[in-house]
Amino acid sequence: MPADRLLNTLLQHYQDVHDEPKSEQILGTTVHLLTHLSNPLNLGVLTSQLLTAPAIWQRPGFDLSHALRVVSIYNTAALRVSRDAAEALERKNKSDGFVRPPAGQDRESGGLKPDDWARAVVKGADDRSERWQHLLVLTGVLIGFEGNDRRTLSRGLRSTLQQAVVVAANLALQSHADDGPIAEAAIVMALNYAFPLLSEYHQAQLDCDVLLPVLLWAMLREGCNDGLFLQEIARDVTQAVGGAGACSWPQHAPSFAVLVEMDRRPVMSNMGPLAKMAAFAATHTTDTNIVLQAQDDLVLFSHKLLDAWAKNRLSSVEFGLASAALTPETLQATWPVLWQVLRKVMFGIVATLQAIVSRSLLDRQMLHEAVAPVIVAKSLQILRNISFISSVNGNDSFQVYTFTYLTSLDVICRSGAACENFLADFRPAEGLSVPSAHLQRTLDLYYLNVAEHMPLSLTTEAADALIIKPATLYLGFDGAASPTMLQIFESAHSAVLSVLSCPQHSALTIQLAPFYIVKLFESFPVRISPRQFRVAFKTVMQMVSPPFAIAAQEPLLGETLLEMLLGAITTASTLPLAPDETAQAASAESGETLQSAQSALVLALIDALPFLPLPLVEEWMTVAAQTLNEIVDPRVRRPVMERFWDILINGEMDVERSAIGVAWWGTKGGRELVLSGEARPAELPMMSGALMPAESKL
Repeated sequence: MPADRLLNTLLQHYQDVHDEPKSEQILGTTVHLLTHLSNPLNLGVLTSQLLTAPAIWQRPGFDLSHALRVVSIYNTAALRVSRDAAEALERKNKSDGFVRPPAGQDRESGGLKPDDWARAVVKGADDRSERWQHLLVLTGVLIGFEGNDRRTLSRGLRSTLQQAVVVAANLALQSHADDGPIAEAAIVMALNYAFPLLSEYHQAQLDCDVLLPVLLWAMLREGCNDGLFLQEIARDVTQAVGGAGACSWPQHAPSFAVLVEMDRRPVMSNMGPLAKMAAFAATHTTDTNIVLQAQDDLVLFSHKLLDAWAKNRLSSVEFGLASAALTPETLQATWPVLWQVLRKVMFGIVATLQAIVSRSLLDRQMLHEAVAPVIVAKSLQILRNISFISSVNGNDSFQVYTFTYLTSLDVICRSGAACENFLADFRPAEGLSVPSAHLQRTLDLYYLNVAEHMPLSLTTEAADALIIKPATLYLGFDGAASPTMLQIFESAHSAVLSVLSCPQHSALTIQLAPFYIVKLFESFPVRISPRQFRVAFKTVMQMVSPPFAIAAQEPLLGETLLEMLLGAITTASTLPLAPDETAQAASAESGETLQSAQSALVLALIDALPFLPLPLVEEWMTVAAQTLNEIVDPRVRRPVMERFWDILINGEMDVERSAIGVAWWGTKGGRELVLSGEARPAELPMMSGALMPAESKL
């Protein structure tokens, strides 16, 4: 059928609503005509009629995916026009102007050049249709001609088309509330496709004041269903019959079908690009209050997400132990899909939040001393609420998360009141035992990691109440050492050490140091790695030694701690540690490859030598050398010996202690004691060429 006659037939079909197969046939015919019509006026009429056609916009079950089919129609048509134009040019070049279709070609294109075709189509986006519908057409044309680094349109028309996309988007955003939720989501998705193809000049013309709220609505409500999908999952999770408490969430569960469908929807499947565009909007919004409201929206959504997860039986499953806590079907089929979706949700939140935090460093209103701590406290609160996602399998290791987290900590630590309020709001519940719920332990882990950065900003009383006491609860834990509990245990040690390292909290240090060292010995090496033990003991020794005030108040405290360490060395195991523990303990600087509990304690003793009072340095160097030679296994003893040599020459000791070390090594038997384990008597000083004693003459 000729294209003109087919156009009349198609326009008649546009006026009625059809079933699904007929609707798809109409869409296919539309693409065919868009590439075959040679009259620009007919192309404009076709576009104008399509944008008001009941067959397109009133089809049964019309949703966002149907609206985005308009983008697909014009994208496909533009690709074909571009390809036909390129083929025609190639044939023309090969035949010196004589154009002949290749063998087997059973159709003829409209013959319009891409610029002429684009102008004709754009003219069809007239006042009879809505601006958000225009945006769909313009986006399809733009990505069809310019996507994937194609440069099909002339430079001038490319810029004109980009400007048309921006104008249509801004006008559509002004009326989005009246056009309905599908229109809002369609605006967001069309901009998502077009945004990477816009020049920086045209991107800057977008109305970000309106775009940012609409983007967040689309991401959090349309894409993530406001977190309600977790509540639907909770209703379908059961305890497997005869499964010894294993959780079951089968593939045939309705909530899993809902989750899969949600993951396939345009917004969720494009969460990454949408989050980047939301970050752009947050950066370029002219009204600071809109940015603050966006952050409040993220706080509210993260709360809903956390509350919904807390009511889900799956929240009790530790990710690293999932194989024992889930049925095989759940572990292999439904569990991975859930975490795939949760990771997308987390990335969308964090990418947007990172832009808000970045802006808070430059925006005058957000930099105000009364506002800045509140902003970063909310950011840390959002990260806390999604920590059940970020703490799993290295999900928090990407740069955007790290920047957001550390920058928020840097800013909040400028205000002692803000730090105290934040810790008071989220302090773990007081009790005599560690929480048994995995989710609460995850939240406590985040709390301890944050608290570790705040002692310098807190009073001694606040540091004791908000850091020491919550951390002490976990230091006394003697239950099963799951992966999460090991992380919390190390975080609790780090939090306590951060308090003990602050000179202003010296009263706490005097009180806690002996208790803490006892806990340190009790924990090693089962719950704390050799590396962490050495760092902890070294830190405490540094704080109780000169020039810190504690050394004057309690001059025997440092030597007491060394005696405790020496006692532990005599009873420590000499068996090499397991490979996984060794990997944690291995230091890239010292090149350690094999350790025992005994050798790790000796290394801790050697690490403490640079901080000892001058009168004790030589004595404890001798003790360290003696304990070194009590290590029987040469494979384990060798790294300790190398560490001893290293500390004598690498500059860790100051000038006075280095001089003591040199004298001890060269003239007081240190060299022989370290290398062979046998000390020789100190030689009497003697002038070169002096006469030997009479009794020694031959």
